[in-house]
Amino acid sequence: MKTYLLGIAALFFVAACGNDAASPKARIAVAAAPAVTAPVERVDETPVLTLAAEETIAEIRDVLERDSLNRLVRLADREENFVSNFAGESHKVHWDLLRRTGFDPLHRLGELLDGPYGTRQVGDQTWFIWPDFAARDAPDLLPEKLSFTDRARLADLVGEPGLARIRAGQDYPGIRTAIAEDGRWLYFVHETIEATEADN
Repeated sequence: MKTYLLGIAALFFVAACGNDAASPKARIAVAAAPAVTAPVERVDETPVLTLAAEETIAEIRDVLERDSLNRLVRLADREENFVSNFAGESHKVHWDLLRRTGFDPLHRLGELLDGPYGTRQVGDQTWFIWPDFAARDAPDLLPEKLSFTDRARLADLVGEPGLARIRAGQDYPGIRTAIAEDGRWLYFVHETIEATEADN
C-alpha cells in the first residue's frame, strides 16, 4: 500500500513541474490517477544522499557511459511506477522519439546528475531531485530571489518561456529526475501534464 501511495504521489509531484524550453514537441504520459493522499513537503536542509540512492546513481551512470538507451529503458522498467512521460507512451518509444527530434535523454540525464539536487519529503521517504530548482516552491524560483549564478543556470534550463511561467506563479517547468532514499528511480521527465495536453 505504501508503495502504491508513493507511486501516486510521484505522478502528482511530477505533474506539478514543467517543460524544458528546448524540448521537442514529442508528447508523453501516464493514465489518470486517484487523488493524492501523501503530503509533499520541502526539506529545508539538503540531506546527504543515502547509500541506496548513490547505488542507483552509479547504475544510471554506467548506462550513460555505455550510451545504451535499451539499458536505460530496462533500468526504468524495474520500478513499476516510474514516469517518463504524460502521453501514455512506453519509455522506449518515448525516448526513441525524443532522440530522433534532437533531445538526447542520455546526455540530458547525465547533465542533471552532474548538477546540484534538492529534496522533498513524501510520506516517510525523502526524494532526491535534480535539478535543485525542481524541489523548490514556486515563490523561491523567482529570478529576483536568486543569485546571479542561479539565475543564469535557471535560464539555461527553462529558457525565457519557462521564466515567464515561473513569474506567473508556476512551479519549475523544466527537465527533472528523482530518486527515493530507498534507491527507487522515480521519474525522468521534461514537461508537465498541462504542456502535454496543450500540444495534443
